[in-house]
Amino acid sequence: MDINATLIGQSIAMAVFVWFTLKFVWPPINAAIEERQKKIADGLAHTDRAEKDLQIAQDKAKDILREAKDQGAAIIKQAQKREGKLIEEATIKANEERDHILAQARAEVEAEKSRLREDLRKQVAALAVAGAERILQREIDDAAHSDILEKLVQEL
Repeated sequence: MDINATLIGQSIAMAVFVWFTLKFVWPPINAAIEERQKKIADGLAHTDRAEKDLQIAQDKAKDILREAKDQGAAIIKQAQKREGKLIEEATIKANEERDHILAQARAEVEAEKSRLREDLRKQVAALAVAGAERILQREIDDAAHSDILEKLVQEL
């Protein structure tokens, strides 16, 4: 019976150990395991939320970048149109200034031509008067004098 008593004692000790472990040791271990599982689950949920937030942020960044590119393209297009208008305005202004300068130059040339013609006429008239005086000094014939003056007037 000693072996049976030992076995019974060991069984009782084992039952007490199992009961003690289940009553006092296992609940804190089980609570720690459950808490750890909860933390892991919360971490995974947080990771999922973070991934979703990251995807939303990346999509938003892409939208903002696309919008910025569109705005940049619109600004460049507007600047190119403005450049074309400025070039056209400058060309028109330069052409108007050129035409104005040419008109002034033509007017000045015409005025100078008129002045030179008038000076030439005055010189011719002075030469004609000088020639007439010489003729008159040599001849006092009125008929010859009138004939020469009429020819001079026709030539002028």
